[in-house]
Amino acid sequence: MTGTPHAYIYDAVRTPFGRFGGAYAETRPDDLAAAMLRAVVERTGIDPASLDEVVLGNANGAGEENRNLARMASLLAGLPVSVPGTTINRLCGSSLDAAMIGSRAIETGDADIVLTGGAESMTRAPWVLPKPSRAYPAAHTELVSTTLGWRLVNPAMPQHWTISLGESNEQLGEIHGVARERQDEFAARSHQLAHAAWEAGFYDDLVVGISGTELTLDESIRPDSTAATLAKLRPSFRENGTITAGNASPLSDGASAVLLGSAAAADRLDRTPLTRIAGRGTHALEPHRFGYAPVEAAEKALARAGIGWSDVGAVELNEAFAVQSLICVDAWKIDPDIVNTKGGAIALGHPLGASGGRILGTLSARMRAEGHRWGVAAICIGVGQGLAVVLENEKTA
Repeated sequence: MTGTPHAYIYDAVRTPFGRFGGAYAETRPDDLAAAMLRAVVERTGIDPASLDEVVLGNANGAGEENRNLARMASLLAGLPVSVPGTTINRLCGSSLDAAMIGSRAIETGDADIVLTGGAESMTRAPWVLPKPSRAYPAAHTELVSTTLGWRLVNPAMPQHWTISLGESNEQLGEIHGVARERQDEFAARSHQLAHAAWEAGFYDDLVVGISGTELTLDESIRPDSTAATLAKLRPSFRENGTITAGNASPLSDGASAVLLGSAAAADRLDRTPLTRIAGRGTHALEPHRFGYAPVEAAEKALARAGIGWSDVGAVELNEAFAVQSLICVDAWKIDPDIVNTKGGAIALGHPLGASGGRILGTLSARMRAEGHRWGVAAICIGVGQGLAVVLENEKTA
């Protein structure tokens, strides 16, 4: 081979995503991750010793992940102790970032095969107790949940940055004029498309169940959801707001894995690459504007891939909130019908550290099934960031 090596997706898999307090309430996050690492090894027949690195995303790390989820899950999965593991925390974008990092290692020649992905148990995220500044304080203190959002905030942070995720998106909705009706319609579409995709067998090769649980499909899907039924729900963050439990992603548990390799790795894996990672983009805004950050991240990824939106046939955008998803689609000026055609996070769930791997695997599968050459995976990230990856299906070139 001559020129810069390319990084390819060879396999992608995830768990069914569970509801907060649901099917995985008694399943540790390191066990969720380990199950997906084992699944990739079993599905591909790869010699685990040939893995150059395991890179996993995780947004918590304060509990059973034991700080370095990738190393813990690798050991639990029975991978050789010689396989290194590192954990990436870019909050909601962690597992997409893991794939971006893995692809760079392959492109620079530092690695040939990298197993990426991520996991999150929002159910089992611990409460933390701040350490006192001196021994035996006389006053009461309180436990702080690490499940989601800001915690133990530095008082030097501007208060308008540290508002809740929901209030941040209420403000975005006001700025961009996104009505409650559009959000509910988008959310209902997510549930209906997710249900249809499962019924059609689209997810059969993308999802592997967890031993010891009975969950066989994503636990939060409500196929009977309509804009009319969602319109009856009360606003969650403002008395007269537009964001409800129905048009935002639920708290979730789950894991994902994406196997990356060079073109030369095809012989070692005895597999044909699925899609190529053709462009990557990152962007950051003020923390409370995080929902808009994927807009520029995707533009950067497209520019690095050398294409424009008119070339793109499929988009997977993580649906943290319906309002921010609609704002991104509007800003890109793309056909909404190419976005999340197999459902999105509002229906499927959003276990923070696993979602990037989910959208990347779904996008790759969609592109091959539907014959698209180019696709974009994008995700918004708390504290004002966004990530995007462009994939190419070289079989259609």
